Amino acid sequence: MTDPGWLSEQHQHVWRRWMAAQAMLPAALHRELQADAGLSLPDFAVLVHLTDQPDGRARVSDLARALAWEKSRASHHLTRMQRRGLICRELCRDDARGSYVLLTPEGRVAIEGAAPGHVRTVRRLVFDHLDAHEIEVLDTVLGKVLARLGQEAGPDT
Repeated sequence: MTDPGWLSEQHQHVWRRWMAAQAMLPAALHRELQADAGLSLPDFAVLVHLTDQPDGRARVSDLARALAWEKSRASHHLTRMQRRGLICRELCRDDARGSYVLLTPEGRVAIEGAAPGHVRTVRRLVFDHLDAHEIEVLDTVLGKVLARLGQEAGPDT
């Protein structure tokens, strides 16, 4: 059996902290959104993506890719959001297999109501206790990790 190249003690410590943070932060954000606005964190992610689009719409495949979701997960989640009136769908005229997700007026009201509390929570949990240099370092580290993930994922993701 070959040596797997175990993590050093320091790397293992940092990795475990990363894993804890990536589990605990989304859970805390989800709880805040549910209590404040009746939205889940995935609902919020979809609504943010749609509000970032000039026309408030995105192809389902592009949305799934942007959120790093499998197409089936996106489809099921979007169906639940559609039932709640947060989004609607329309067929893509150029591609019979494709469809668009559109932000509804109810979806816009929901995200506009949720955003202030969400921003307060993000500030409290992430940014308020970091100085400007630490935020720059965090940005650099995350940029490098995301760039590597993008390279590993390849052009189709």
